[in-house]
Amino acid sequence: MKFVPVFMALFTIGTLLNAQDRLTGETFTTRSEILARNGMAATSQPLATQAALDILKKGGTAMDAAIAANAVLGLVEPASCGIGGDIFAIVWSAMEQKLYGFNGSGRAPKSLSIDYFIDKGMKYVPFYGPLPVSVPGCVDGWFTLHEKFGKLAMKDVLKPAIDYGKNGFPVSEVIAYEMASNYESVQNQPGFADTYMPKGRPPMKGEVFVNTDLANTYQLIAKEGRDAFYKSTIAKTIDSYMKKHGGFLRFEDLASHTSNWVEPVSVNYRGYDVWELPPNGQGTAALQMLNILEGFDIAQMGLGSTEYLHVLTEAKKLAYEDRAKFYADPEFNKIPLETLLSDAYAEQRRKLINMDKAADTYPAGDMEIETGNTTYLTVADKEGNMVSLIQSIYSEFASGMVPDGLGFVLQNRGQMFNVQDPSHANALEPGKRPFHTIIPAFITKDGKPWVSFGLMGGAVQPQGHAQIVVNVVDFGMNLQEAGDAPRMRHTGSSQPTGSKMSNGGTLNLETGFEPEILRELRKKGHRIGFGVGMYGGYQAIGVDLENKVYTGASESRKDGQAAGY
Repeated sequence: MKFVPVFMALFTIGTLLNAQDRLTGETFTTRSEILARNGMAATSQPLATQAALDILKKGGTAMDAAIAANAVLGLVEPASCGIGGDIFAIVWSAMEQKLYGFNGSGRAPKSLSIDYFIDKGMKYVPFYGPLPVSVPGCVDGWFTLHEKFGKLAMKDVLKPAIDYGKNGFPVSEVIAYEMASNYESVQNQPGFADTYMPKGRPPMKGEVFVNTDLANTYQLIAKEGRDAFYKSTIAKTIDSYMKKHGGFLRFEDLASHTSNWVEPVSVNYRGYDVWELPPNGQGTAALQMLNILEGFDIAQMGLGSTEYLHVLTEAKKLAYEDRAKFYADPEFNKIPLETLLSDAYAEQRRKLINMDKAADTYPAGDMEIETGNTTYLTVADKEGNMVSLIQSIYSEFASGMVPDGLGFVLQNRGQMFNVQDPSHANALEPGKRPFHTIIPAFITKDGKPWVSFGLMGGAVQPQGHAQIVVNVVDFGMNLQEAGDAPRMRHTGSSQPTGSKMSNGGTLNLETGFEPEILRELRKKGHRIGFGVGMYGGYQAIGVDLENKVYTGASESRKDGQAAGY
């Protein structure tokens, strides 16, 4: 009886030692980077990566391949993404030598106002059901991006996803876990069980899952274009479904939807320009964090050190206070971006950090303004075009609402609205875009492309972006090492919805940090926590312009794959 535990312990230790017995690179790295010259794709699911490569090999552009991969992900990773959600992108145009920003987020129904929630005494928008549903921006995003950067016909781009939907695909490990982890919260929402519980439960790892409804929806979109979704059959189905089940989203909301080209915003971090999209997303928080961190000698502190984790956490707290106060739909608010991203403001905020003590709270910036689960992928083609794309339905299985016969779930992004304070920048208003968590990122060096990357996972994303940049710039890691390195995630601080956790929140540390570091952080007043599956999922593509070689990375926390040819 005593032999089994001892044997298991020895086996586990041996396995860990073998896993770390690498000839090159950091011991925590799961594998080498992927290298290729003609094209590269990195997504959170291998079938999506292979679909992207197939499109590239057929002469498609990086954008063609990115849309193909996203369509496959909407099928094979339905708890995280799909055409019922929104889309954002940063695109490097090789021909123009220019970065483009794209905001494909949808707006609140025009018939829904904050008064509805105030009158009912509701302090928050619920996560599930019809109330958090906002206009899905994904399909319009596909067609708008494709019109500018695509080449192949949309029927060819969507074909891999259509085929997998009709013929089925084996559900992969992490995705099976995610599908099983939250279905009980939404299983009674109309249409959900019919689509995602064919055996009375979500499909398990290795089971073949078929979604002919979604395949037919994709086929209709491929044949009739974006108007099939916003002004024709699909829009009418959504309208009827929402009316039947007490929702506010209407045909008119879909028909009037538009996406927006936006100017990416950036800061220079030790000679590298890091690019994000402006609000209503939260990418600015990553840039604010980096601006604060640049005033410290991070490289000298060292990866995983007490000092580094302390200043990283305090920088996050400072940036997220501003995030809660200022980040919202710029069509409804004047957002002081220039000030938020200035060196002078970073210096002002940096002075608030006490190197010996964790702060319980920080004040948000004081400046005058006028009165607002995810999947990430990146693709590069042989012409030098690169796409950093992120797409989401928000929480796992989102609202749970699946319109009749369409095969996809509607997002619950409206849950992010503040419905307590009408004067809040992110207060719900008809036709307003909610605060958004999903953010693509890009790094340039001397005006040339260097890295396209992203890290999915709700509020962890700006924290993760900052850690990736520090890993490659300050600690000299390659892209695979940068993603595999252990991460922190601080939880608790002001939220765009108006909630607040005091007492400094919790500094959650992934496995891999030394125990003595945890003790030292506690001495500074940090509350230390741990969690599983809360540190995000990362993909990246780097480019070596001298050798004309792409580098791809996909971390081990997801089912993902980076591959090239």
